[in-house]
Amino acid sequence: MRIKKAVIPAAGLGTRFLPATKAQPKEMLPIVDKPSIQFIVEEAVESGIEEILIVTGRNKRSIEDHFDKNYELEAALKAKGDTERLKLIEDITNLVNIHYVRQKEAKGLGHAIYCARSFVGNEPFAVLLGDDIVANSVPCLKQLLTVYEQVQTSVIGVQPVPEEVVDQYGIIKGEEIEPGLYKVTGLVEKPVRSEAPSNIAILGRYIITPEIFEILETTKPGKGGEIQLTDALMQLLTRQQIYAYSFAGRRYDIGSKLGFLKATVEFALEQPELQQDFADYLTEIVKQF
Repeated sequence: MRIKKAVIPAAGLGTRFLPATKAQPKEMLPIVDKPSIQFIVEEAVESGIEEILIVTGRNKRSIEDHFDKNYELEAALKAKGDTERLKLIEDITNLVNIHYVRQKEAKGLGHAIYCARSFVGNEPFAVLLGDDIVANSVPCLKQLLTVYEQVQTSVIGVQPVPEEVVDQYGIIKGEEIEPGLYKVTGLVEKPVRSEAPSNIAILGRYIITPEIFEILETTKPGKGGEIQLTDALMQLLTRQQIYAYSFAGRRYDIGSKLGFLKATVEFALEQPELQQDFADYLTEIVKQF
């Protein structure tokens, strides 16, 4: 079965970016000139996804506004004859069919995914977390979809991380059956470093079968008092095989300030109109340190 639907959880409070996120969603913080969530939506579209559900919460209305039509702005740009910017905002509106549901209580990622059960129905679906942007010529999700076509079961996007930070991630235990492809035998959420089964970390991209919803319905709160998706995937693993794929691409953890700054700098350096001037500026700044 071809994957047509994707879920993007965007209900978090964004506390690591306070006070910037006090009144605006962290997903709307711009990387140069584009809200971070737009990178995620574009990845889904470029991977062949036809419908997206964004799970939101309070103070997230600007996400809906961003992907909706803005008649006044479009009229103003038409009146100015600014066809370039007009096309830019029209393209955002026409990217894909986007639906929204609210996670009324902050009960964790697992609960946010459970909120998508009516949208997903009885078919496999993709999940893209907004804190991870992956730069690569082949979109990260498309790489996972290619693996799904081969294995026809749940696939988790992973990459190796330094051993000193394994306690910040969900970590897999598994057998590498092909280069970069692991047959998962265990999962643990943010393990103590000395007890981590590997340094292969789960990094914000999933293909999941619909059986996950029955499991999430009865999953108890885990780490941090939240319903953890990793805990539900561990239960799913007792029913069916799960695979993990080490995707190609440079990953930016934009949920951290340093990762967000790295993405901003590197994406700015890719823009022709900024590239040289910005590189010259950075060179001068670095000399001062």
